[in-house]
Amino acid sequence: MNELPNCETLLLERDSGVLHVTLNRPDSRNAMSLAMVGELRALLAALGDDRETRVVVLRGAGGHFCAGGDIKDMAGARAAGVDAYRELNRAFGSLLEEAQALPQVLIVVLEGAVLGGGFGLACVSDIAICAGSAQFGLPETSLGVIPAQIAPFVVKRIGLTQARRLALSAARFDGREALRLGLVHFVEEDANSLAERLLESLEQVRRCAPGANAATKALLLASEGADLGPLLDSAAQRFAEAVSGAEGSEGTLAFLQKRKPNWAR
Repeated sequence: MNELPNCETLLLERDSGVLHVTLNRPDSRNAMSLAMVGELRALLAALGDDRETRVVVLRGAGGHFCAGGDIKDMAGARAAGVDAYRELNRAFGSLLEEAQALPQVLIVVLEGAVLGGGFGLACVSDIAICAGSAQFGLPETSLGVIPAQIAPFVVKRIGLTQARRLALSAARFDGREALRLGLVHFVEEDANSLAERLLESLEQVRRCAPGANAATKALLLASEGADLGPLLDSAAQRFAEAVSGAEGSEGTLAFLQKRKPNWAR
């Protein structure tokens, strides 16, 4: 199990193969500061080859997920000019890329503000659970800026037509609309229901072999824009390696013996 980095803006808790990560800047509705981006990226790097951590659950403290980028950081970069703004913005895009490619299953629990950068994090999750009262939106254009790093992930998540409407109107919407758009998978009306849905999702993921999940996630992500023939050739090779590997052998044997495989016990 890899050692986790020390964090000032994140709360970390490990529990039976699950890493609970809480964005912990409640005084700013967990706005994404440069320090938080750096800590999240360091955490994801530490998890890259950690096979004992099977699921990462990401949520926010104080009743909000994330209200977007930290305006104070943007103001602080003003004196350094365009280059500082570019580096600040691109760092968040790198975070989204790294979160999307995480080999573990990424579950987000969305409450309160899910705006801008928080919206982007929701778009790179594998499983998204939200409160019906959560408030989603892309407010960038109402501030005179653009959702530069977020936009490609939003388009992939909900499609170009809806992304255009939301980005060009800065419209706010709730959890039920997020479900209709395909941004989230589950919407719950109270804290108990949110907790129960999270437990159910964790139980379902635990039934799946961690190595098989990581390979499947990589295959699904590679399918976007890839040529079909080479993609299927690569998938066949991955299948052969999986079925002849330790997890494939254990999974098929467990099926024949009518028992749970060792990763699901």
